Amino acid sequence: MSENSTTRFSNRVEDYVKYRPAYPPEIVDFLQNKYQLSSEKLIADIGAGTGISAALFLKRGYQVIAVEPNGEMREKSLELLGSYKNFKAINGTAENSGLENASVDVIIAGQAFHWFDVIKTKAEFKRILKPKGLTVLLWNERKTSCGFEQDYDKLIIKHAHDYVQVDHRNINAADIASFFDPSPVELEIFSNHQVFNFEGLKGRLLSSSYMPARNETGHKAMIDDLKILFEQYRQNEMITINYDTKLYAGRL
Repeated sequence: MSENSTTRFSNRVEDYVKYRPAYPPEIVDFLQNKYQLSSEKLIADIGAGTGISAALFLKRGYQVIAVEPNGEMREKSLELLGSYKNFKAINGTAENSGLENASVDVIIAGQAFHWFDVIKTKAEFKRILKPKGLTVLLWNERKTSCGFEQDYDKLIIKHAHDYVQVDHRNINAADIASFFDPSPVELEIFSNHQVFNFEGLKGRLLSSSYMPARNETGHKAMIDDLKILFEQYRQNEMITINYDTKLYAGRL
């Protein structure tokens, strides 16, 4: 992780918590059925952020260590999830997690892998995983099939600082296959969505690190365009954002 990638969400924690999509709970069922995960397994959530992916497993009784370099996000995860006795959050990165050799059964990385240094991360994951340990990469990928989704994406491209450079869709299936090589990797896709009024849609937009924050140049013009977009597509004062939740699983 670069220094920029570890600090760029510091001023967006509240919007991130309120407006980023969760992951479908069916993910846990899938992993339990397909890979025999069970709640005695120790999970390391790498690039854990505010704990969105960690919460998915904590709710099902798993023990989770969140590894997160951003202090503001790590503190928020402790605030939100500290009541779970099986939760711990530490300062670390994908390349230098601070975890012991062969200490975890499963690694998950939700909405984070595209920030990692792939070569160093693979070495670190192999170091901390137990033999035959599982690695799971997760993304909520916004769909761009309907008119609103396409125009919303155009708005992001128009107003973003570096969206095209840092968009997680820059990581494709071949990149992920290369990361797991020579082991196979499996892709499973789940449906996911969020429903927002205008304030919620605005918060969702501002939760992304590449959009102008409230005190930055370009913020007002972006929000003005968002209002126009909302008025054009709203139904009963609400907008739906649809996602494909993509899960890649394999053993390194």
